[in-house]
Amino acid sequence: MPQSRSSDLLAIYSHITSRDRQLLQLLDDHHVLTTDQIHQLFFLARRTCQIRLSELHGLGLLDRFRFARTGGGSQPWHWTLGHNGHRFQAAAHERPEPTARASRQAVQRVSASPTLTHLLAVNEFFVRLKTHTRRHPEARLDRWWSERATTRQFRTITADGHGIWTAAGASVGFWLEADTGTEPLGRLAGKLDRYATLTRRVGIRYPVLFWLGSAAREEHLHRYLRGRRDVLVATATHETDPAQAVWLPVGATGRVGLAQLPTDHGQPVADNPNFDDGVFVL
Repeated sequence: MPQSRSSDLLAIYSHITSRDRQLLQLLDDHHVLTTDQIHQLFFLARRTCQIRLSELHGLGLLDRFRFARTGGGSQPWHWTLGHNGHRFQAAAHERPEPTARASRQAVQRVSASPTLTHLLAVNEFFVRLKTHTRRHPEARLDRWWSERATTRQFRTITADGHGIWTAAGASVGFWLEADTGTEPLGRLAGKLDRYATLTRRVGIRYPVLFWLGSAAREEHLHRYLRGRRDVLVATATHETDPAQAVWLPVGATGRVGLAQLPTDHGQPVADNPNFDDGVFVL
């Protein structure tokens, strides 16, 4: 197998599988995934996952870090693109080739980011949806957009993530707000104004999903939002499977599945990125 820091990227192409390319793209889009998340997304056996990740690390396609646990031991490995992974993705998307220093700095920024826990929570939400589709092939996660991609496409929207979920014959767009309990409820509620503005401008009406850290936090948010009708809000907690009937719309008394929430992709106008020449695009 080639040495990990080979300057000839082409020399390792014969070792990159289609599954590896999917993983590289996910890390390019979403920055970091844990061993457990990658296992759920791509592998049946955890040991097979660990071996393959070690091989990709040896090829320089992946890099990794982990922190000590309070009370002893270590957290699981957190995986990012390595230098060759950054180079491969740059070539795939016609971006300038990064230097080794730039690749190392990218890993350091992710590892030291004060929002790392929040980013992992956002990614965990989508990983659980994607894992559900492995067991239920009739379901699909048609979009998994990061905060950066969502803002680039919708401009005024700064959701933690955006997706389109297809199940039970319905395709539902949604905005994700993954809450870690650090913001006051008023700030959470204030985020809804931008979604309401987008609805008025181009007709996009997607549910805003607040994924909350506890049942008490969920109850308090429902009380705070009682009576608000301009934006559909539904809530669930982190210990739930978002693909199941765990979503409680504000003002409702029963929980429903994600595919049961109402949705509207908006009007086919130039200012709506859901449409290209009047045709809906994923």
